[in-house]
Amino acid sequence: MEQTTAMQFDDPSTRRRTVQSLFEAIVTTRQRRIAREHSPRQDQPQPSNSPTIPGPAEDQPEGGLYIISVAARIVHMHPQTLRKYERVGLVRPSRTDGMLRLYSEQDIAKLRMIKHLVDELRLNLAGVELALAVFDRLSAARSDVAQTPPALARAFERASQEILQLLHGR
Repeated sequence: MEQTTAMQFDDPSTRRRTVQSLFEAIVTTRQRRIAREHSPRQDQPQPSNSPTIPGPAEDQPEGGLYIISVAARIVHMHPQTLRKYERVGLVRPSRTDGMLRLYSEQDIAKLRMIKHLVDELRLNLAGVELALAVFDRLSAARSDVAQTPPALARAFERASQEILQLLHGR
């Protein structure tokens, strides 16, 4: 079964979907952060006698959370490599109270993108950092394009698709 999984990630269409899902995750995360920053804050303290029901935290990502060993198996990397990527600042997994690293689905998608950039496109970590910065800038611009005229939005979409194709190695 593991061999089948590894073969699926070598498929260009799977890599393309992974890049697209990473891009969409970055856009969604940025949009949520902007919405959170612009929403009115509730400075009213809750009454102490009413029970509070724990709900999902705003900063917690949707989907699963994986410890480093499971995340390493999912992306076919050594756990030490994941630690190195965190040290360099390419990924920032959340931490438990006991300081265990927890990788979200977005982190996994980002790690897959990093793996593609390093293994397939032969980028060093500085190049990966630059490519991820381009992704961040594209996602920020993509969220701003919603307020622009349709012709300009189409031109931006074409340009962003060309950039994504470059990152795919075409």
